[in-house]
Amino acid sequence: MTYVKRLVLDILKPHTPNVLEFTRQLAEQGDLKVKLSVIEMDDKTETLQVVIEGEDIDFERVQQAITDNGASLHSIDEVEILGEQPDTE
Repeated sequence: MTYVKRLVLDILKPHTPNVLEFTRQLAEQGDLKVKLSVIEMDDKTETLQVVIEGEDIDFERVQQAITDNGASLHSIDEVEILGEQPDTE
């Protein structure tokens, strides 16, 4: 079994919702720690780097929250996955 522990995402989102609300909504997709950095901003959109950490991140659920907020995932820039050895007992 494998567990997604950390993701670094490149996201483009409109100004609404604001970054605080957007970050909260992502964190609500599990027991997650979310760090958001605004990389670039123009008159209509914000380019974000989002770091998500947790015990077992449900990527599909996170991706749906991104879409539900009018944002789009440009790329997955980093992934950390933990694999567990099966019990041999």
